[in-house]
Amino acid sequence: MSLRAALVAVALILLGIAIVSPHGSSSKGPYYADPTRTPGVLNPDVTQANIDTTICKHGWTRTIRPPTSYTNDLKRKQVREYAVGGALDDYQEDHLISLELGGHPTDPRNLWPEPYPRASEVDSIENELNARVCSGQLSLEQAQLKESQLKHRDG
Repeated sequence: MSLRAALVAVALILLGIAIVSPHGSSSKGPYYADPTRTPGVLNPDVTQANIDTTICKHGWTRTIRPPTSYTNDLKRKQVREYAVGGALDDYQEDHLISLELGGHPTDPRNLWPEPYPRASEVDSIENELNARVCSGQLSLEQAQLKESQLKHRDG
């Protein structure tokens, strides 16, 4: 099964869950990325064949990370769309598929306001998945699917 087909299947399942249990909350705690608003989008410049010169190359993500001005503007908009409470500083505008795993850097469908402290906790999981891809323990596609599931189901 291709990554796109797997992501579509996961998104459809999660959409069903979202209808029964809508996203958005007050400041009561973590919520999940909405699979409709934030399905995750891949960077077409990253493939399994070129991970040694992209995601596995130290410092590569700095070359593609969007400016804070872009992510802060998007965060203001998406906090309203997600209808979550609290201050903007309560959230990190996070990539659903992280840059470390070949996520698109600027597509709004790959970014969402992830609440702290969960956003910080997930960063370590992203780094672990990157290490597993770069060591050959996981394929890029497997890691991307795991990350999508994590953020759509586990916050």
